[in-house]
Amino acid sequence: MLWVVENHSLPRTAAFFDLDKTVIAKSSTLTFGKSFYQGGLINRRAALRTAYAQFVFLAGGADHDQMERMRKYLSALCRGWNVQQVKEIVAETLHDLIDPIIYDEAASLIEEHHRAGRDVVIVSTSGAEVVEPIGELLGADRVVATRMVVGDDGCFTGEVEYYAYGPTKAEAVKELAQSEGYDLDRCYAYSDSATDVPMLQSVGHPYAVNPDRALRREALARGWPILDFNRPVRLKQRLPALSVPPRPALVVAAAVGAAAATAGLVWYASRRKAATVYAG
Repeated sequence: MLWVVENHSLPRTAAFFDLDKTVIAKSSTLTFGKSFYQGGLINRRAALRTAYAQFVFLAGGADHDQMERMRKYLSALCRGWNVQQVKEIVAETLHDLIDPIIYDEAASLIEEHHRAGRDVVIVSTSGAEVVEPIGELLGADRVVATRMVVGDDGCFTGEVEYYAYGPTKAEAVKELAQSEGYDLDRCYAYSDSATDVPMLQSVGHPYAVNPDRALRREALARGWPILDFNRPVRLKQRLPALSVPPRPALVVAAAVGAAAATAGLVWYASRRKAATVYAG
């Protein structure tokens, strides 16, 4: 039971959470589409398409091949974007955009895991410009996210250094377990996507949250519990109840850039609409 406090003579444990559609009700990157447009990072046409991309994401997300194409496209599109500008836009709009879409059920789970003495780790394909601030608000202990190369001029070079997706998420979990002394057999993991099956397999207590079709089939076949989260709540209303106060999350692998990831999903939306594949 989650609220049983860990025996600290045993190895440490953690709960690993995917972010989009697991902790929050929407795509963390697409949610900032309007803000990025107002900040001049994307044009009006791209901003309008983010609404369609959000719908596609909520309806079923993207499969492995589509995610790979998005990765190539976003890495080219964000070349030259100023990282500090992206961070400032996110900081200015974080509370207005993210607070209302935190799942109450996820916030309760985070609270319970902290009460039980477990670390909470957010593991997301999105970039740290979005993931790290959200992790801090949630009181997460660590953040694993995509990392992109930043040049001496403070701008993205367009090269991806680390992509937190699929098997690489599982590798990050195992590396953290080794460095932090987590007993993975006693750890927990939560995700909505079949692409995170490797991460779910790596722990003793995997949970499918609002699973896509493929993950639902996998969970049923493996006997994994399935959770349905459907009550978004303003994050700041939940924070007073959290047993651990908000603190800066340790970024294990930071930041493709929220704007760049948004652009990638915007591309996916236009691909679905125009049936055109971009190589990036």
